[in-house]
Parts: sequence; C-alpha cells; structure tokens
Amino acid sequence: MSFTLATWNINSVRLREELVRKLMEEEAPDVLCLQECKSPVEKIPLEGFQALGYHHIVARGQKGYNGVAILSKLPIEDVGDKDFASLGHARHVAGRLENGVVIHNFYVPAGGDKPDREVNVKFGQKLDYLTEMRDWFHAERPEKAILVGDLNIAPREDDVWSHKQLLRVVSHTPIEVAHLGDTQEAGGWVDITRQDIPEGNLYSWWSYRSPDWDAADKGRRLDHIWATPDISNAGHGSRILRAVRGWEQPSDHAPVFATFDL
Repeated sequence: MSFTLATWNINSVRLREELVRKLMEEEAPDVLCLQECKSPVEKIPLEGFQALGYHHIVARGQKGYNGVAILSKLPIEDVGDKDFASLGHARHVAGRLENGVVIHNFYVPAGGDKPDREVNVKFGQKLDYLTEMRDWFHAERPEKAILVGDLNIAPREDDVWSHKQLLRVVSHTPIEVAHLGDTQEAGGWVDITRQDIPEGNLYSWWSYRSPDWDAADKGRRLDHIWATPDISNAGHGSRILRAVRGWEQPSDHAPVFATFDL
C-alpha cells in the first residue's frame, strides 16, 4: 500500500476552507493533517471535503484556538489523544490506518515571544510539553508510526534563514532545539523530510509581518514529518509546497508532503 501524507498548519479551517479544498483538488494527498484549525470538531466544514473523497476524520477541536484534524481518503480509526503539560488544549490526536500505521498529529505550543520561562509562561509550557512528549515516547517506544505537525521549532542551521540572528528567537533557541532533539531520540524518530532532502535551506513558514515574504525569504522549517525506524525507509518523495504560501489570504505555513510505501 502506497499513500501520500501532507501536514499543514491552516490557521483556521473555516476561514480557509477553500484553500484546503484547492489543495485537495490539486495535490490529492491520501491523508491531510491540519493544525490550528481553530474550530470545534462539529463546526469543521466536512461536507466540501467529503465531496472530494475525504470521508474519514479524526479530530480534536476547541473554539477559536488550537485544534488538530486528520482528514483521510483511507479508513482511519481514532486511537486517542494526549494532553501534554496538562494545558487543556486540542494539540494532539492519533489515528490508525488499516495497514496498522498510527499517525500522530501535533501542534506544539509556539512559546510566546521571549525565550525565558521565568518571564514568559508560554515558553515554559512549550518546554514542558516537549518534555512530556519525550517521556511518553521513551516509555511507549512507538512502532510503525508517523508523527507530523507544526512542532514550532526549526532545529537545524539550514532550517532558518539566519542561524546567527535567530539563536535568541523563539523557535530556534538552543534549549528548544535540544528539547526537540531529545523528543525525537526518545522515540527513535527519523526526520523524513531531511532524510529525503539532506542538504540546503528548507522552510515551511514565512511571517505575515513580511509583506514581500517570497523575495525576502526569511523562513523557518517549523512543520515536520517523522517516522519510526521500522518504516522510515518506506518514506520518500518529500516536498514543501512553497507556492501555497502565496495563495490568496494564505496561512503563513506551507504544506509538507511525503509518500510511504507500506
């Protein structure tokens, strides 16, 4: 079985329903994982997605904030969620495909503006969230699993437009990168995007604050696709659809794709 998976922080699924449908029509991933849906599950506009073949959904939502959804052409079973750091936020959901592969969809807290937990509660929450993810993966040792989502950290020097200038900016600070690395190591996760594209600058997010975002190209790779070692060799065809960032009234994130032959 071969299937293509995409992950995209949509920044309001109701506001950008037409963009989701456009991606479905033009790219037709078998599984589309969305973050920051900003909607209760019952208000996600499913009718239009179902008309395009996405008949299956596993989601967690809340009004106006956060929210994660897995929209699938393939049958998928809801296998739960975890409230890491006890924030009470809809930031994780997991679904199992018929071939046994479990897909974890994450929206890790952004962490606020200042990279100091003593003055910024949100930064502390982000680190705590990652620590609990690490501990869970260490205890569970996931197998035959894929992890996707907006992890809100660009770990490598070539995952940001300027390593030196962003070392003290939330999303690329050494402590965040270390926490993400520990989380990845605890589950044995393989970064599929970088497995496929090992060299060169690679971004999936460009700030709304930059009106000429394309030319300035001050991006960061915040969105990720990982897989457990037992299936990581089945992943290929990774790409980031940069052009989607230029669609009308876009999300500030571009979707990330990978294909798995399992």
